[in-house]
Amino acid sequence: MSTLRETFLEELGDIYDAEKQLLKALPKLAQAAENEDLRHAFEEHLEQTEAQVERLEQVFEVIGEEPKTKGCKAMEGIIKEGDELIKKHESDAALICAAQKAEHYEIASYGSLHSWARLLGEEDAADLLEETLDEERDTDEQLTDIAESAINVEESEGEAEEEEQEEGEQQEGQEQQKDKSGRPK
Repeated sequence: MSTLRETFLEELGDIYDAEKQLLKALPKLAQAAENEDLRHAFEEHLEQTEAQVERLEQVFEVIGEEPKTKGCKAMEGIIKEGDELIKKHESDAALICAAQKAEHYEIASYGSLHSWARLLGEEDAADLLEETLDEERDTDEQLTDIAESAINVEESEGEAEEEEQEEGEQQEGQEQQKDKSGRPK
């Protein structure tokens, strides 16, 4: 049976790997973003993620352990699924969805790690983990704000305009057929 400390260390290695994977994924998201606010949010979060990796290394140090990663299959899957979503829909809404899936995973991980550090009496580690947890929550909220204030609205309006244009083209085609023969077809 595993002890809480062993679980804590394993999950610490997991999120350490997850953050390193995100260091590679975030530049791709920023590059793909059409909305300037979204691109800026991804670039800002990349800088934050770099600091979070360093903070995790500090956590390892304050608990007297060497930093080590445990391959994070969950983040690997989230990134892969996000890539597929983005390729399929090529929209900023898809980018936000993919990014928020990663943020929610991080929030869950850091929430547990923070709680466990407190239970284990690792107050310095808990404080460092709480700082990152707060940043992840803020990033998630920022992405929601961008989605709700601009991206989702713009994309839904764009779809409505496309539908109206298609309906207009269909009507125009029907009228042209009607004009040629003088009667409806």
